[in-house]
Formats: sequence, structure tokens, C-alpha cells
Amino acid sequence: MKKITLLLVVIFISVAGIAATVDTVAIYSDAMHQAINCVVIKPDSYKKKKNHFPVVYLLHGYSGRYSDWIIKVPGLKELADKNAIIIVCPDGGYSSWYFDSPVDSTYKYETYVATEVVHFIDKNYRTIPDKNHRAITGLSMGGHGGLFLGLRHADIFGAAGSMSGGVDLSESRNRFEIIKRIGDTTINAKNWHDYSVVNLVENYANTPLKIIVDCGVDDFFINGNRLLHKKMTALKIQHDYIERPGEHNWAYWENAIRFQLYFFKEFFEK
Repeated sequence: MKKITLLLVVIFISVAGIAATVDTVAIYSDAMHQAINCVVIKPDSYKKKKNHFPVVYLLHGYSGRYSDWIIKVPGLKELADKNAIIIVCPDGGYSSWYFDSPVDSTYKYETYVATEVVHFIDKNYRTIPDKNHRAITGLSMGGHGGLFLGLRHADIFGAAGSMSGGVDLSESRNRFEIIKRIGDTTINAKNWHDYSVVNLVENYANTPLKIIVDCGVDDFFINGNRLLHKKMTALKIQHDYIERPGEHNWAYWENAIRFQLYFFKEFFEK
């Protein structure tokens, strides 16, 4: 019995020694004058080796929070290990859509995520601090955020993705509190056009960004994603586009993130 107990202890220590670690850190935003929580997942090799690691910034959706991904997809720890990457899950507020809101000065999540969070992570973790080793993606509102921030900050992120992204804001005129972030659809019609990724891409035909877009065929955002794919194809913007059976839910995103992390790993290695 003692031998069995000892064996179990040894096995537990061995498993614990190779598992990714999850930090929750508070990152202060000078732009919004508050500290905001963020999850950081470090691969098991982080504590074994003193080398530096690429980073994937992973955004949550509307009404979500920084802890959504690690709670809903605990397998992210194994994916961080497998791909030897740091995964960072910042908080994007209840309905920021990852904009610096032109109508609400208290919402500056573009500055927070693309600048302040990146600076904090590079300062406090062993990252490879250049755009060729940074990627950003997310689900739903975070899918829009991944492409929005990636396109607008190609000097910071070398690759970007979207999973079930709300990439055409006109599909959600009376939903998801977008009106609170960019104003009504009449007086502020220009905001609705300019802040929507499906239109934003028209300004970035020559972007060096490596892009992956993924959406389920039964997702309520599928038409916007198809339009984005069509526009990027016409503009000759290189990208990977994936449609698979699935809806707007965690079962789809748990699967999709595996494809996206593989895509980003290939980018980092090249």
C-alpha cells in the first residue's frame, strides 16, 4: 500500500511538473484609469527553459470576461504546451467591441489591448517582443476585435484571426450594445461603416498581416464572414478562410482555436 501511495505521489508530481501555469494579473490602464484583470497561460517549457516565447492574444466575446476562455476551454493549457506559446486573455469589457469609443471616452479598449496589455506582457514575461512573434484572435465580438486590432496595428501584430466574428456591424444594429460604443446608425452612420471590419479591409489591401477567418455554416454571423472573404479575395488580401458545420457556441470555438493556434505556430516558425 505504501508503495502504491508513493507511486501515485511521484506520478502526480511528474504531471504537475509538465503542466502549463495560469496567472491572473491586474494590468493598469492609463487610458481608462483603472486596473483590469487578465489571464496569462504559460507553457510548461516556460519554467524549464530560459528562452523567450511567442504570444497569442485571445479575446472574449460580448458580455464575456477575461476568464471565459480558460474556464470554458481548460484544454488551452495543453495547447499552450503543445505549441510552446504564451496565451494572453485580456478583458475587453462587457461590450467594448475592442474600440476606442468615439462617443464614450471611458471605453478605450483598442489602446488598452493593443498597446497597454502588450507592453505589460513584454515587460513582465519572457516574450519575443516583435510583431513576427505576436498574433491576436478571438470569438464573436473578439473575432471582430482580433481583425480590427490586427489590421490597425500591423506594426504590433504579425498575424490575426477571427472565430465566428461579428465582422459586419450592420448585421447587429439593435444588438450587443454597439450603439453605446459608436453612436446611432443615422447621425453616426460613418462610424458604423468605418469601424466595421468588412469595410475596414478596403483600407488595407497591401497589409502584410497573416489572416485566418473561421465561422460555422449555421452561425448567425455567417453572411458577414462570407462577405468579408469575398472582399478580401477581390482585394487580393491573402488569408485562410474556413467554414465548417457548427453554430455560435463554445463547442465550435473549442475546436476552432486548435486550427488557429496551429496557423499561428506556422507563422511564428517562418
